[in-house]
Parts: sequence; structure tokens; C-alpha cells
Amino acid sequence: MHIAIYTLGCKVNQYETAAMERELTTRGHILVPFDGPADAYIINTCTVTAVSDKKSRQMIRRARKQSPSAVVAVCGCYPQTHPQEVVGLDADLIAGTGDRMKFLELLEQATREKEPVVNLDEARRRRTFEVLPAGGLAARTRAMLKVEDGCVNFCTYCIIPYARGPVRSLPVEAAKEEVRRLKREGYRELVLTGIEISSWGRDLPGRPELTDLLEAVCREAGDMRVRLGSLEPRTVTGEFCRRAAALENLCPHFHLSLQSGCDATLRRMNRKYDTARYRESVRLLHQYFPHPAVTTDLIVGFPGETEDEFAATLAFIQECGFAEMHIFPYSIRPGTPAAEMEQIPRTVKEFRASRAAEAAETMRLQYLSRCVGQVYNVLYEQPQDGLYQGHAPNYAAVAAEGDNLRNQVLPTRITAMKNGLLLGELLPPGQ
Repeated sequence: MHIAIYTLGCKVNQYETAAMERELTTRGHILVPFDGPADAYIINTCTVTAVSDKKSRQMIRRARKQSPSAVVAVCGCYPQTHPQEVVGLDADLIAGTGDRMKFLELLEQATREKEPVVNLDEARRRRTFEVLPAGGLAARTRAMLKVEDGCVNFCTYCIIPYARGPVRSLPVEAAKEEVRRLKREGYRELVLTGIEISSWGRDLPGRPELTDLLEAVCREAGDMRVRLGSLEPRTVTGEFCRRAAALENLCPHFHLSLQSGCDATLRRMNRKYDTARYRESVRLLHQYFPHPAVTTDLIVGFPGETEDEFAATLAFIQECGFAEMHIFPYSIRPGTPAAEMEQIPRTVKEFRASRAAEAAETMRLQYLSRCVGQVYNVLYEQPQDGLYQGHAPNYAAVAAEGDNLRNQVLPTRITAMKNGLLLGELLPPGQ
């Protein structure tokens, strides 16, 4: 069977799609581009904002229009939280965020029997972690390993706890087994991902901490680099930094979710930290790691945000000196408490986003300029514009002259920065 897949949303969705791709090819199916003919289309949806819902609906309708006789199968967060909306879109198979392997079995059933199937559970009742194969079908450079699912933070702007359910963790031994397999397959870097990986372990016997998993994975990874996904600021303690800094193959790139640099706004968001705690996390990372890349997410124009509150956020992000930021104007997510709060006009949100983006770009260029003259072990991935491009351990993009460098980690001296890209020269091994 020829199957096309379209994925919306976060890295966890991307990971789960990669796992489904691997399983489908193992079962003898052929993956084809989404914009062409296929026997079945899978849309792995997102529901983080109303815009995400709209995009999910567009892709479902597009699949049906492209091949009216094909099976259209929908999974992910959108049908998990809005099943009746998806039922009205003429999909043949509707599932949610759980049991992806059963979803593929139902897909095969739907193509044989030509009968619509709805298979949804109650996400908040889930208690077990579904182990999915890590990696994917891309060239062997970077793989993701999903180590956690679910969230119980219930931020006022977020519907994900309802779509993904409570925290479930991948046990350490299962994680180590996946790491060994990825090493055999030739991957050079591993990214630990999840819905809220800072909560890893709270559902396991003995309530181990994320650092316990990190140490085990790094030991198993050997010369394969390990990179952490998004962290909750409270995870970054002195003990966390002391143990993490001892891991030679851990990349010094830390994505600390911020969302706002104003304490009053953080309280309305129901975030579990304040700016003082966040500031301490950033300080600790700079204390234990030389020139770490600290990156973050920021929501501007959150309901009730005053100009003074935004000014406090602007001052705070500049104090932190982020290496990179993802900035989002607040988008209403129906069904969340924030959707019922006093809203900020769209023009104000967009203006604040542009001001924050200007500050973020200045900080990014300042961070990259401090990389010039440094030597990094760069994982080279693909040729582009006459040079070979890859990423340093701090995830800065680097380009250098060379041939056939794909999937090699090579010492590189950074010689310049041009248009936000670091330029480097390869060094002989050992230098």
C-alpha cells in the first residue's frame, strides 16, 4: 500500500510520525509524498492553538480532495480533544494520541473493509508509556528519543494536558536499549524529547530524576552526542548542573521555557516559577558550562498584559542574553481558562512581538559573534551553497569547505560570522 503522511506540531509529533514510518515500511508499505496520489493518507494533527486546528482541518480536506477513494486517517491531539469536529470532516479512521501501533493496524483494516472507524480513549486515564522505535528514515545524523509523554502543569493557555494525559515515562533500561540500537544504526547525535521531559520519572518506582536518565543515556551513547529537549526552569538546580557538566557528550544547549519575563503574567499563566527562579537557572548554567547556548520560548500579548508588564519582559530577556528565542503572539486556545480572560488587540500583540523579535535577533548575533575564534566539534549534515553545513554542540549552524562530510563530527575553528551563519575551517584531528 502507498501511504502518505503529513505532520503538524511539535517534535513529539514528528517523533511519533517517524516511528509510524518505520513500522509501516517494516510491514511492507511504501511511503510516498503527501502532495501526490496514495492509497492512504495519515494526518498527524496538532491542537495547541485554534490556528493549529484550522491547519489540521485544511490538510484533512486536502487529502480527501486529492484522492477521493483513498483512506484518510487522522490521529494526534486535534481529534483527541475535538472528536466531533473531525467526525464531520469525512475521515475514514479517527484516533487520538495513544497506541500508535494499533492505529496502524486499524489503518490496514480500514483499507480492507472500507468501513469508517473511530478509536479514541480518555487521555487523562492513561498510565502506561507506549514505547515507540526511536530514530526515523532520514540519513543517519540526528535521532530523537521520546522519553516522556503527558503533562499535569495545566498552564492557563494550554490544552495539551487534556490531549496527552498524565505524565508517563520511558524506563531507563528501555531507553538504554534504544540508544544501543541507534548507535548501531550510525546516528551521531541523540535528542531526548517529550511533552514535558522535566517531569520524567515521577511515575516510575522510586521517582528517579531526569538527571538519572541523562547519566544512563550519556554512558550508553559513548561518542554519540546527547542533546536535551525543552526543560522546565525548576529542573536546573546546582545538583543538576554539577552532574550534567560531568557528562562529556552532553551538548551545552539548554532550552528553558520562559513564556513571560513578568511575574504577574507568569501567575496568570499558572507557570510554576517566577523570574527570580528563572534567573537563577540561567546563572547556574553559565557557572557550570562554558559559553552555553540558553534558548527559550516567549508568548507576548497574553491576556491582561499591560505595557509595563511587557516592558518588564523585554528587560528580562535582555538580562538573560538568550542565544535564540521563539516568539509567539498569544493565540486563543478555546477551552482553556486564558480564552475567557481579557484579550489584547491583535495589532498590539503583533507590535510587541516585533519589538521582542528585534531584541532576540540582537542577542542571537551577539552570542554568535562570541563563537568566532572558538573550536567546536561540528556534526556535518548536508551540502548547501557550495559549503558543508552542520551544527556545533551549542546548536549553532556552521558552514565549512569540504567534500563528503555528511554524518562526520570534525573539529572546526570558527573564523567568521556572515548573515547569522558561522563560517569555519576544518582542523586536523587532535588539534
